[in-house]
Amino acid sequence: MARAIGIGNQDFEKIRVNNIFYIDKTNFIREWWEAEDEVTLITRPRRFGKTLNMSMLEKFFSVNYSGRGSLFQGLNVWEYEAYREIQGTYPVLFVSFAGIKENSYAGARESICRVIEEQYNKHDYLLEGKLLNEKEKAFYQRISVEMSDSEAAVSLRSLSDFLGRYYGKKVIILLDEYDTPMQEAYVSGYWDELVAFTRSLFNSTFKTNPYLERAIMTGITRVSKESIFSDLNNLEVVTTTSRKYADCFGFTEDEVFAALKEYGLSGREQDVKDWYDGFSFGERGDIYNPWSIINFLDKRAASAYWANSSSNRLVEKLIKEGGPNIKKAFEDLLNGGTLRMEIDEQIVYNQLNVKKNAVWSLLLASGYLKVSGKTFVERTGHTQYELTLTNKEVHIMFENMVQDWFSGNEDYNDFIRALLLDDVKAMNVYMNRVTEEMFSSFDGGKKPSEKRPECFYHGFVLGLMVELSEEYAITSNRESGFGRYDIMLEPKIGENNAAVNNGIIMEFKVQDEDEKELSDTVREALKQIDEKGYQANLIAKGIPEERIRKYGFAFCGKKVLIGKAGNNLSH
Repeated sequence: MARAIGIGNQDFEKIRVNNIFYIDKTNFIREWWEAEDEVTLITRPRRFGKTLNMSMLEKFFSVNYSGRGSLFQGLNVWEYEAYREIQGTYPVLFVSFAGIKENSYAGARESICRVIEEQYNKHDYLLEGKLLNEKEKAFYQRISVEMSDSEAAVSLRSLSDFLGRYYGKKVIILLDEYDTPMQEAYVSGYWDELVAFTRSLFNSTFKTNPYLERAIMTGITRVSKESIFSDLNNLEVVTTTSRKYADCFGFTEDEVFAALKEYGLSGREQDVKDWYDGFSFGERGDIYNPWSIINFLDKRAASAYWANSSSNRLVEKLIKEGGPNIKKAFEDLLNGGTLRMEIDEQIVYNQLNVKKNAVWSLLLASGYLKVSGKTFVERTGHTQYELTLTNKEVHIMFENMVQDWFSGNEDYNDFIRALLLDDVKAMNVYMNRVTEEMFSSFDGGKKPSEKRPECFYHGFVLGLMVELSEEYAITSNRESGFGRYDIMLEPKIGENNAAVNNGIIMEFKVQDEDEKELSDTVREALKQIDEKGYQANLIAKGIPEERIRKYGFAFCGKKVLIGKAGNNLSH
């Protein structure tokens, strides 16, 4: 009889006691323990079993689970006598920042202090007897949401001291989702304040803590050393490109196919592979997201389970408000393209908008991009990565994200209908309404961008790609003829091996000083299409010249004038 599925279970004890579906990852216990690293930071995308593995470590090492070896019977780690002997023999502090998603520094600081206070409350037996002197007992009682910054900074270090004295062993500290508050701080604008607070806390807890046996921190991103780890030179960092622990988080393909067999889903392997394959950690390129697989086993149908499981606010902000280069690269990814670049896996949140390739580093760490190839560049001493969208599920997530950008703007949908009907007058009416709203939406700077039209048109292209993807192959800024067109809509081939729709070329131009009227700018745009021969690609695909529509878009601030080749232009 197949085990119960159990969606969302992250408590190792509950899973084992209730015989809930579980893939054995206890080899991670041995690998980590034998590595002898003092403090380990492991980054993995969300929903990849980080919290469950931390719960597993807690139940294995914690003195609170002494005599509970039955939880591990039948699992890999229990085959080793040396590990059976150390199970349940260490004091363990298991702390999670997963729920700290406040929109202000005061709220985040209070939440972190409350998490620490809860740890003190769990161990208030330490106040009994003479283990602590009066000053230490007074300090213990002051640990609360109102404690001072200096008291918060040393709070976990002091608790390690107290527990070490009580049990006669140094403490293991497990900090789950350490970077959740960091992401919220960046999005909500209190990054600098939170960095100063957490830097002191982490330094005292993980660097200058003589009562620490070992520690693990997990998160999605590797926050830059300069931000919060400046004093931690004892940190072993394991990212998605590291070989260490490559198969300890997420399911391997063999594990996924075995699960399909257990639940009577043999024959669905290709379906699962098409939707969910693609994650790669270290040298392992066969990793699947556990959340999607478990939901597939439960519901027996493919859907975007992982992509829709939580907010993508930060990713959406960076792409939507990013400059033209970011949007252009994103267009290529949605078209199945590959980005080639050097990646710095240290995320500097307060430089995400300005540091080269920082956005793509974040997307890789978050699981939205995968490494499809890499090359060591001897001249620079760096590795160049080839990055693509991870899988079908991620592709659908991004399409839905773009669709949401335009969903509240009815004029955008009206413009697309007017475009398909070749109604230039209506196109002008609707596009001027669209630009009024969307210029500011796609401007990522604190002051108006000098490249607003260019930034807007790439966002505009993304919307076209989603809305018209069934009918057209949509590309931008590609070579054709003797230059690079702005936007091309290539009609897809129908059942009779012929294009059903007309081909469309759009050229965007900002009004120059020597162009008195917007109509002059439109003429220049249309002239450029013809002189550069942008229609060459469409003609080569079998689209006759008479079925190629050419539009010039002229911008002056938020005002737009659209003209079509062959039409008279006027205001």
